[in-house]
Amino acid sequence: MHITLIDRDGRRHRLEAVEGFRVMEIIRDWGFDIRAECGGACACATCHVYVGEDWVDRLAPPRDDEEDMLDSAFSVETNSRLSCQLLMTPELDGLEVKLAPGTERERKAA
Repeated sequence: MHITLIDRDGRRHRLEAVEGFRVMEIIRDWGFDIRAECGGACACATCHVYVGEDWVDRLAPPRDDEEDMLDSAFSVETNSRLSCQLLMTPELDGLEVKLAPGTERERKAA
C-alpha cells in the first residue's frame, strides 16, 4: 500500500504505507515536515492536510471532534482533514494528500 504526499513545494512523493497506521504517522515516519503535536489524539490541528479530489468521498466523514479541531486550523478548505484521523486500509491504497500551510515544525534559531 502507499499514499501520495504532495509537499508544500508541490513535489509529489510516493510513500509506502502500513495498514492500520495513521496517515500522519506515515508522513512523519518518512521524515516529512509535519508538526503533529498531539501525536494523533485529535487535540490540535497541526497535521492538517488537503485530501485529493478523487478521495474525498471515499473517506468516512469527519467526526465532530475533528471538525472542532479544523475550526482552529489555518487555510481550511472543503477537502481539509486531520491526517491523524485517517487510518490506512486497503481501500485507501493510493490516497493522495497535500500538506497544509501552518503545519510545519518550528525552526530553532541557530
